[in-house]
Amino acid sequence: MTTTRFAPSPTGYIHVGNLRTALMNYLIARKAGGTFILRIDDTDPERSKEEYVDAIKQDLEWLGLHWDRVERQSERLDMYAEAADQLRGIGRFYEAFETPTELDLKRKKQLNMGKPPVYDRAALSLSEADREALRAERGNGVWRFKLDHQRIEWNDGILGDISIDAASVSDPVLIRGDGQVLYTLASVVDDTDMGVTDVVRGSDHVTNTATQIQIMAALGHGHPRFAHHSLLTGPQGEALSKRLGTLALRDLREQGVQPMALLSLMARLGSSDPVELRSEMAELIDGFDVARFGTAPTKFDVQDLFPLTAHYLQTLTESAVADRLEAIGVPGDLAGAFWLMARGNIQTLNDLEGWWALCRDGADPMIADEDRDFIAEAMALLPEGQLDGDSWSAWTQAVKQATGRKGKGLFMPLRKALTGQERGPEMAALLPLLQVIKARG
Repeated sequence: MTTTRFAPSPTGYIHVGNLRTALMNYLIARKAGGTFILRIDDTDPERSKEEYVDAIKQDLEWLGLHWDRVERQSERLDMYAEAADQLRGIGRFYEAFETPTELDLKRKKQLNMGKPPVYDRAALSLSEADREALRAERGNGVWRFKLDHQRIEWNDGILGDISIDAASVSDPVLIRGDGQVLYTLASVVDDTDMGVTDVVRGSDHVTNTATQIQIMAALGHGHPRFAHHSLLTGPQGEALSKRLGTLALRDLREQGVQPMALLSLMARLGSSDPVELRSEMAELIDGFDVARFGTAPTKFDVQDLFPLTAHYLQTLTESAVADRLEAIGVPGDLAGAFWLMARGNIQTLNDLEGWWALCRDGADPMIADEDRDFIAEAMALLPEGQLDGDSWSAWTQAVKQATGRKGKGLFMPLRKALTGQERGPEMAALLPLLQVIKARG
């Protein structure tokens, strides 16, 4: 069975970069009728917070990315300890004691000599007495996985054939001196134990994938299919990392971005398929193919979400937004007419409040000096009684006959006088909703 996972760290809110990974793994699992696991990477007790675990779940539920089960790495520490013991037993795990300053000096020396800044494995030559002395002086060391210096190869679902010389990579630290298990080891144990078959993640993980493949082999396991998607940039190709704090999913939600607008963009962005708004998740699932994504950095512009959101809102019926209409005070008997009037003139549902304020309270009229007499005469000709969808046509026809005005010279001054704006909804739909006019009737 196809099994994928999304493994966020609960140290902050999910942003669009995280979403890209989550969505791809979700779509792969759902298209294959498989399992999608939400795996909380909470092995860092100091930075992991329960409020972020809750926020991650809320954001995924808002988007409709429903998981089949939740796993927490903090509840699996015994399994990681067993894997560490197994690696020690086969001579692939060793303790190293260099300080960050010493490691930095080594890297600089290697670079000055024109060599790759790879850990020199000095810790392997330490005797047990040396290690005991260093523990007494510095405390416990870190535990590094000893890589086999051979080429590590796999066929990547996006990048194609990958071959990395393990000799060009430092032996990865899997356990810190304070005992904290790091992502690389925890992920290897979890992926093999949970039967993960497909892993999609950012291209910044390629080297990490190479080391994980060797660790899996050392523990007696094969490895999942890997695919590494390109990283997002800003619209001008600038690094997005500094802006990700403002692109948290909850911030986009507060700005009024609709889930299907966001998912439609992220499910196609960077692929050979055009971005098209989809109204249902099933359409995204059916049309998804990770092999159609390219390797070049992918430009992301948050402003692209708002036309998609506006387009999506135009497809909704009044019942779909009934709660929102009620929340801003639209009476039930006006809700249907109000939504039909407003939905083609909003980018997000947040814009509804402004249109209801106009209907409820009226607007400061925009009347040019040369139009004052015209507006006064026009208002006197406004039909009596209850206004409806035909009232605008009847009224403007009467005003045309009385004043001789026509076209823009007729319609624009009336719109500006009633709405205080030069553009907006069809006046035939808006006029019956204007409460000041209704009160007059």
